[in-house]
Amino acid sequence: MIFNSVSINAEEGKLKSNAKNGFSRFTKNYAIVIAILVLGVVFAFSSEYFLTYSNIRNIFIQSSALAIVAIGQAFIILTGDFDLSLGQNLCFTSCVAAWMMKFGEVNPWIAVITALALGCAVGATNGFLIAYCKIPCFVATLGMQMVCTGLARIVTNASPIPSMPQEIEFFGRGFVGGAEWGIPICVIIMIALYVIFSFVARRTRMGRNVYAIGGSNEAAYFAGINVKKYKTIVYVLGGGIAAFGGIILLSRLDSAAVTNGNLYEFDTIISCVIGGVSLAGGKGKIVQALFGAIFLTLFFNGMTMLNVHPFVQFVLKGVVLIGAVAIDVIRNKRNK
Repeated sequence: MIFNSVSINAEEGKLKSNAKNGFSRFTKNYAIVIAILVLGVVFAFSSEYFLTYSNIRNIFIQSSALAIVAIGQAFIILTGDFDLSLGQNLCFTSCVAAWMMKFGEVNPWIAVITALALGCAVGATNGFLIAYCKIPCFVATLGMQMVCTGLARIVTNASPIPSMPQEIEFFGRGFVGGAEWGIPICVIIMIALYVIFSFVARRTRMGRNVYAIGGSNEAAYFAGINVKKYKTIVYVLGGGIAAFGGIILLSRLDSAAVTNGNLYEFDTIISCVIGGVSLAGGKGKIVQALFGAIFLTLFFNGMTMLNVHPFVQFVLKGVVLIGAVAIDVIRNKRNK
């Protein structure tokens, strides 16, 4: 009986320890989820209009394009780099697609495919400059940001291109189950992409190599990983996903303009870092970028409902970025 009692107590202690460790791991990896819930409760008490189905759905719709582009940024950050051209890549490719559909009278699907190809080409150029020409990612992607900005203005003559064809309307304005209570198609696409790319990151050779490169370029090279190849691939992936995010945004706004995707390059970095993807590389999960994008959108949605001035919101965005990076630095020091 004594031995049975000791065994039972030991088993209970083990279960409690496992539960405690499991909760600790969850709070470490998904602290952003807790932050979203706390922020939601605060705004729910601050505004009677916040916790309504239409507003919650609107938050997910607004975050969809940003969260999609953040997938590409997350992969790039996992290698230890970042891409400052993603927002303007989105702008340029969506403007090209809009011009082709509106003035070139091109089949909308051909225009969409062309935009995706251009996005991949921009990403490939970044990857080549960084991986093969050894140009720092900051310089290469900042230069490409300026190139895309200029090309977008040339394509549109700096004027909006409104009224997109109905064929692409469903991307950003379609619903499953009706417009009043239905689920937005852009949100379904967003979730599907995160499921796919989370699997790619965790369960495929490419994903394992990306994490290895982020952990140490030199160690990955000596392990037989083609570092240049995979760095180029993640930039191509980032460019293609940015272009797809541009199509989602183009469809939702029903207009292409040089302001589409403005500051997305920074918003995606904020989303990744605040979600838990480390700027040091090799640490974090793709899905954390989704939670980061939702947090960012929810935060500014609540600020707008509380009538906080847009200029003040811009200041707060900078504070959030600095805070997220500071937390990332502290976290990395503790891990060492």
